[in-house]
Amino acid sequence: MFVGHALFAFALGALAARWLGLSRERAVQLGVVAGLFAAAPDADIVYAPFGLLVGAAENLTADGFWETANVVHRGPTHSLVLGTALAVAAGLWSTESQPARIASLAIGVALVAVTGVLSGPVAALVTVVFVAAALAIATFAVSRDISPRTVAALALLGLLTHPFGDLFTGGPPPFLYPFDVTLVAERVLLHPDPTTHLLAAFAIELATVWLAVWTYVHLRGYTLTELVRPRAALGIGYAAAVLFLPAPTLERSAHFVFSVLALGVIGAPVRPFSHGVDWLETVVTGLAAVTIAALAYAMAYGAI
Repeated sequence: MFVGHALFAFALGALAARWLGLSRERAVQLGVVAGLFAAAPDADIVYAPFGLLVGAAENLTADGFWETANVVHRGPTHSLVLGTALAVAAGLWSTESQPARIASLAIGVALVAVTGVLSGPVAALVTVVFVAAALAIATFAVSRDISPRTVAALALLGLLTHPFGDLFTGGPPPFLYPFDVTLVAERVLLHPDPTTHLLAAFAIELATVWLAVWTYVHLRGYTLTELVRPRAALGIGYAAAVLFLPAPTLERSAHFVFSVLALGVIGAPVRPFSHGVDWLETVVTGLAAVTIAALAYAMAYGAI
C-alpha cells in the first residue's frame, strides 16, 4: 500500500481544496503535499536494508525484505497519537518563527524519547527519520507558500489516513501508541480464502490509484476515456498466469504483484524517445492494462 497511502491522501486533499474553491493548480499542489505526508509513516522501512545487511544472504529476496522490515514496520510511526502530535509540529515548523520552530523540535524530540523508552533504540531511530521526513515536507510546503494551518491540516490528513490503509494487508498498527489500548485487534478479512483476500486487497489498491489518477486528470481538464488506448485490452492475457504461477497470498505475493504490474508496460509508447509523447496517456493506458489483467486473473482463479 505504499503508493496507495500517498495517492489516497493526494486525491482527498486535492478534491477538498477544489471543493473549497481553490484553483485547479493549487488543488494539485495541496494534494501532493498531503500525499507526501501520507507516505511519511512508511519511513520505518529504513530498518530493512540494515537488517538485511546483518542478516543471512538467503533473506535477500522480496519476501525476505518484508520479513525484515516488519520487525518495526507498522509500529510507532503508524500511531494516530504520534501522527497528530507530528502534524502539530509540522504546522509549527512551517511558521518559520524561531519560538515556533523550537516548539516543533521539542515535540519531535519528545516523540523520539517516548518511543525509545517504550520500544527501544531501533524504534527511536525510526522515529527520528519519521520526524525528519515530516519536517522536510513542511519545509517543502513553505516553499510553495502554503500557510501553517494548511500544512497542519494536510499533515493530519496524510498521517492519520495512512494507518487505516494497512488493515487489509498486514497486522493492525498500534493506533493509540504509546497507550496500551487496542483499537483494532485483527486484520480485516475480505475473504476466508487467502488468495481471494489478496486479490480483493489488490482491487482496493487499484481503486485507490484510479481515484488519484481520475482526480489529477479531472483537475487538468481531461477525461479518462480519451486517455485509454485499445491496447490496454491485451492485459486479458494474464488470465493464463493462473496455470503457471503459484496461487499468491499476502505472505507470498511478490511473484503475482510484480508480474501483473509489469503489464503496465503495455501503456508505453512505441517510440518513447520521440517528440510529442503523451505520458498521461501512457500512465492511464498502463493502469487500465494492469486492471484488466488483475480482473482476468481473478476470473480465471474463480474469485469472481
